[in-house]
Amino acid sequence: MRFLFVGDSMTIGHAGDFTWRHRMWQHLESTLPGRYAITGPRTELYDAGADAAVSTAYADDGFPAGARRHLAGWGEGWLHMAPVIGEAVAAHRAQVLLVSLGLIDLGFYTNSEQTAANVRAFVAGARAAEPHVRMVLLPVLPNVRARGDAPFAAECERFNELLAKTVADLDSPSSPLLLASPPEGWDADPGRPDTYDGTHPSPYGEHRLAAAYATAMHQAWGLGGPYTGL
Repeated sequence: MRFLFVGDSMTIGHAGDFTWRHRMWQHLESTLPGRYAITGPRTELYDAGADAAVSTAYADDGFPAGARRHLAGWGEGWLHMAPVIGEAVAAHRAQVLLVSLGLIDLGFYTNSEQTAANVRAFVAGARAAEPHVRMVLLPVLPNVRARGDAPFAAECERFNELLAKTVADLDSPSSPLLLASPPEGWDADPGRPDTYDGTHPSPYGEHRLAAAYATAMHQAWGLGGPYTGL
């Protein structure tokens, strides 16, 4: 089983982060040892000083090079990933996509309807490259901006409704789509444990994101096992 992480800044992570990808790697190691691979065209973290994804400074030096692979980018969303997902799936023979996108789209690029259209284009591109690909999609987790920006908060809520409808519309026995449940009570307040800045996951939040994907796959597909990282 070949996994590809697809995401924005919450997935690529910043220099010095563990990342939720690291937490998922630990989960896969414990539940699917020898029966999985992590794939993708990128391995680096974002470096604010360079304003580019050039860092290799993961918090855990023991995070294997092969497990660091991903298709995630700081400031990238559905808008950016839809045109490139087919090539990435084909080139890296991805079978399961774990996708966390949308917040940056709604914050800077597209409204909820446009973003949902890009979700559909993403799914079509992935399936064109691998007709039996599986996908687990996480709803947008509103960040601290949503507290003081009512139109943005409304767009996040509307997009999540459209995302659920899209998953229901496009789910197929030959290429299943799952909508993961967001971590219960996710709190983007910088003073709370889920994020370190109101958007990006803290070490605790990383575990909660990994658990959302692990739980969805275990409950729906019997893949892996219960998440025990927390």
